[in-house]
Amino acid sequence: MAHSIESGADALVMHEMDQVATTLRDLSAGEAIRYRKGNQVYELLLLNAVPFGHKVAISPVKQGELVRKYGEVIGCSTQHIEAGEHVHIHNLEGIRGRGDQISTMREGDKK
Repeated sequence: MAHSIESGADALVMHEMDQVATTLRDLSAGEAIRYRKGNQVYELLLLNAVPFGHKVAISPVKQGELVRKYGEVIGCSTQHIEAGEHVHIHNLEGIRGRGDQISTMREGDKK
């Protein structure tokens, strides 16, 4: 399946189930950004600065909720995360490849 990147986006969502977008440049707090999810283009106001290549929440994430990128679980939130917040090690604990965290994952997310 061929993929293309549409111009005019500040961040990319890799999969329809993702709660985060990956930034395509350094972004500033208070900046309104555009990201594409499926065939729709959305706008989002950033609550913090987000460096190039980092993640920004595109929907609220409750504390303890599993977070998806690429359609896969990448971690568990350590605090509530608002849409527009930077998502990184300060509010996300990576659990991929961690056998000690497998009980944290929902049954449908276990591989």
